[in-house]
Amino acid sequence: MPRLLKTMSQEMSNSDHPRMLKVVFPLLRVAAYLLFLFFAAPLRVFGSYRVPRHGSLLVISNHISNTDPVVVQYACPRLIHFLARKELFDMGLLGRIIKWWGAVPIRQSSADKGAIKSAVQLLRDGQAVGIFPEGQLSPDGNLIELLEGTALIVRLSGAPCVCLGLRGSNKMMPCPSVIPRWAFASVQARWGEVKTFCKDSTTEEVMSWVEAELRSLTDQTLE
Repeated sequence: MPRLLKTMSQEMSNSDHPRMLKVVFPLLRVAAYLLFLFFAAPLRVFGSYRVPRHGSLLVISNHISNTDPVVVQYACPRLIHFLARKELFDMGLLGRIIKWWGAVPIRQSSADKGAIKSAVQLLRDGQAVGIFPEGQLSPDGNLIELLEGTALIVRLSGAPCVCLGLRGSNKMMPCPSVIPRWAFASVQARWGEVKTFCKDSTTEEVMSWVEAELRSLTDQTLE
């Protein structure tokens, strides 16, 4: 274990994902599937053929459970750099793992210009970046207010965007729990269509599209 953690630390500075992670990624996906299956929460992914296998990509997902980063990464055929809550990076082994995975720390309490800059640079480098635009877990599974920082990343990077709608992950680990339970329901991840915005796109235009996509992919109607 110490040798593994040392190797992870040495590889954290690279903007690309570590070579070892790329090698074991298929095995980790299998392990994730089996773990969810153990808790009677089989993972089902729809529309993954829409996800570009190469080049910059911003993955935008709703957020209903602490398991969501695992579900999003399982659903995506390529490795993702997630924007993750800054406090998680100080949580021992978990912190080391998410650093090794290439996550970007972000402060939830304010507009984090540093995190936005890092995300934009990763996208310009041709990486895939994952973001939860709600900024926090939805307490009841319904989409809550979206933060406009997502639009800033879209406009500054010019990267293609794709939304992923999650359903059922809160059956296995309901908000705000970090302890899994028997779900007896599938966890579904549904991909939308890829879209690229021009530099002149407004914040309202970008966020309206994101909200409409996430509502459509999770079967939520706007009342």
